[in-house]
Amino acid sequence: QVQLVESGGGLVQPGGSLRLSCAASGSIFRINSMGWYRQAPGKQRDLVAIITSDGSTNIADSVKGRFTISRDNAKNTVYLQMNSLKPDDTAVYYCNADVKTFTLRFSYTYWGQGTQVTVSS
Repeated sequence: QVQLVESGGGLVQPGGSLRLSCAASGSIFRINSMGWYRQAPGKQRDLVAIITSDGSTNIADSVKGRFTISRDNAKNTVYLQMNSLKPDDTAVYYCNADVKTFTLRFSYTYWGQGTQVTVSS
């Protein structure tokens, strides 16, 4: 099994910054990609950013230029640096990883528990 542990959420004023971290642990053979999704109350869960094992990234248009995704493969950790935060960024942010384990034939997607980000003055 795989566990994803998130940290770094909190309350910040508009224009402020936060850095989210997500560390994967468990029976990991290979992490194909890691990323972040977010979901506001009553809204759909949307992709924020994703990074693959070779370093390729996909960033949502709504956060492009403000958010940066990065990873430390040795630590099985992904980061989301969030700058120039807006009230519309308020959501629960969920870590996501596509992982090949030692015990299963195929790769599967795993989710963290979510961390609250609130942008408000």
